[in-house]
Amino acid sequence: MSCAGLIVNDGKDLAVCTADRIEARLKAAGWDVVRVSSAGGMVGFANPDQHLRMLGYAACVPAGFNREMSLAIVLGGDGTVLSAARQTAPVAVPMLTINTGHMGFLAETYLEHLDGALEQIIAGRWSVEERSMVVVSVLRGDQRRWEVLCLNEMALHREPLTSMCHFEIAIGRHAPVDISADGVILSTPTGSTAYALSAGGPVITPDCPVLQLTPIAPHSLASRALVFSDSEPVTVFPATPERLMMVVDGSAGCYVWPEDRVLIRRSDEPARFIRLQDHEFFRVLGEKLGWGLPHVAKPALPD
Repeated sequence: MSCAGLIVNDGKDLAVCTADRIEARLKAAGWDVVRVSSAGGMVGFANPDQHLRMLGYAACVPAGFNREMSLAIVLGGDGTVLSAARQTAPVAVPMLTINTGHMGFLAETYLEHLDGALEQIIAGRWSVEERSMVVVSVLRGDQRRWEVLCLNEMALHREPLTSMCHFEIAIGRHAPVDISADGVILSTPTGSTAYALSAGGPVITPDCPVLQLTPIAPHSLASRALVFSDSEPVTVFPATPERLMMVVDGSAGCYVWPEDRVLIRRSDEPARFIRLQDHEFFRVLGEKLGWGLPHVAKPALPD
């Protein structure tokens, strides 16, 4: 018997009502359904004095989710998808993302196409696209003080974001670099269309095995976004005497003190997105962000 997970933003009535409908349809087709809240993947922000999180990133996997599960259906906006990726990636469960939020940049389908999407799922007419994720760890000496799985980006900056910080950043075997800026963003290709894009970084297609380092308001004309192989681990040493704030995927974070360091490395388990049709990334860029749209011609002058 097939088993599906159902990850729901249960703070939204539309998502909850849609989940009831999906659960009834799958059970009628003979499927088992494990229904959980997307809140389980929202790690939240740690207490500034006691931010130990020793369980590691796999602690977000819900009870009943395992590698035998066929798929998980995610109901919510992009924030819900980011949360669901933490819940599914460690056990290699692919996600069908159905938008019940606003932009839906990470959505595969929408509510008006729900019936057809469920028919494809039950019939097994779907494929899987993998998106790289990173593990973000805060270390002090040999101690892991905090850790989380990340699909979009890690941002490290002063709190509040009003003054310049100094960072020493080591990328793999390369010589460390010094960056003076309001903060730094370390993003995946998926995250290149999020915070990193707003900070002036390039858009990277999801199939590129790279990471991107983007300074936030750098205090140098020479400091620009850097793209490099994702096989290289990245270590960020805060060279500022005050504590810094780290935010991961907009819904998780902790304080980073001068004696800490942040380690970012590619996760062995990617996020897996179910595709019901060929996923054309440039089309999504055009629809959601207006990239590559044709210029509107000037009206013809009267004779």
